[in-house]
Amino acid sequence: MLHTLAVLVDNNPGVLTRVAGLFARRAYNISSLSVCQTENPAISRMTIVVEGDDQVIEQVTKQLNKLVVVHKVSDLTREAVVDRELALIRIKVKSETRLEVLQTVDIFRGRVVDMGKSNFTIELTGDEEKIDAFVRTIRPYGLLELVRTGKIAISRLDT
Repeated sequence: MLHTLAVLVDNNPGVLTRVAGLFARRAYNISSLSVCQTENPAISRMTIVVEGDDQVIEQVTKQLNKLVVVHKVSDLTREAVVDRELALIRIKVKSETRLEVLQTVDIFRGRVVDMGKSNFTIELTGDEEKIDAFVRTIRPYGLLELVRTGKIAISRLDT
């Protein structure tokens, strides 16, 4: 099962290496990792997607909490969250498929960010399922390149 961990850490050089090293030493594979500064410039937030059962995630969480640079670890897997990925997708186009590709991009609420004679680069934001569905739909036209950010997530809180 994939788990999404939100990890608040010091915003200092070398912190990413320490956290990633913890996963590597224990042979846990990181499916995706996104890091950014938070509203507090001294703190960064890592969104880490890792595969494992509840016992593995409990171990990972305990090990992360032992690192001095870690302030808080939250498993967002079973929480109500808003999550998104960003994808840049380069698609092969021909004169006879240009309109179809543009219509597909529009249906998925994507955006053409670069246009060449024989390809489009599309920007698409959404949850993992939306991006996967777009890739499946567009693949027959000629998928040239795909780059994804990995998941970012934030808890939904009622105010």
